[in-house]
Amino acid sequence: MTYTQLKIFVAIAEIGNLTKAAKKLGITQSAASSALAKLERLNQAKLFKRNGRALILSEIGEQFLPAAKHALKATSEASHILTRLSGNVAGELKIAASQTIANYWLPERLAKFQKIYPEIKLRVSISNTVGVESSLIRDLAQIGLIEGNTRNKLLEVSHVEFDQPVLVIANDKYQTLNLPMSRTTIEQIPWIVRESGSGTRAILENLLETQKIKWNNINVALELPSNEAIRQAVEAGAGATIISKYVVDASIRNGTLTPIPLQIPKRSFQLVVQKGHEQTDAQRAFINFIKGAT
Repeated sequence: MTYTQLKIFVAIAEIGNLTKAAKKLGITQSAASSALAKLERLNQAKLFKRNGRALILSEIGEQFLPAAKHALKATSEASHILTRLSGNVAGELKIAASQTIANYWLPERLAKFQKIYPEIKLRVSISNTVGVESSLIRDLAQIGLIEGNTRNKLLEVSHVEFDQPVLVIANDKYQTLNLPMSRTTIEQIPWIVRESGSGTRAILENLLETQKIKWNNINVALELPSNEAIRQAVEAGAGATIISKYVVDASIRNGTLTPIPLQIPKRSFQLVVQKGHEQTDAQRAFINFIKGAT
């Protein structure tokens, strides 16, 4: 029997469905079915019983499953040891990152990582925080990077960096703003916001919660899908926003945007992975690098 056959057998046993197991492993249904058939034929043993569309372990399958898992774990550990001894880490790593991180914080770190691990191919997708969580749960990404916390109990979170959000407005609108910021000002000022589910929008939502202001009581002038669109709209005088300093730092320096004094707590950039999932050498290398590079 082969490592691939064992991996397919264990995946089907855990999921209970051949099609879903094949999708999780990134192979076709026919390839998974063929590998399982060969494993059963080679050992002259029926490992599953059908119950409608579900596959249930047979008595032989139940007895074989612990040994199959042990064999996979031992093979994986042997592979990790050999990789470490050889000093070569290769493979593909799929990363899902929220917009602020992907556009402003991550690129420099990816470049440094690639110089150290040139054999690891990086694939980065960009979404909001909720989208990143979904990519991890659906196995479309192995590592997630989000702004703030996740409440999803299937995910394990590690802090990697602090980010300072700032309230900004166009420089020529600064004098018209009633300062200091009061409850009335917060309710009346035209806000430029991100879509629901984004970490950037959550900053304003948290501020309103501390001020006991309902979302429907503020003046949302524009809701836009990207940080860049928000920055440009604010620079054009459409309203104010609370956003990462990474996004508006250059605009503040060149005078097109003015920061408004307001106590806004720092937020955390978080690295997120699925709980209980075995990590590849590429994942371990990236996680250790990101935690050490911040």
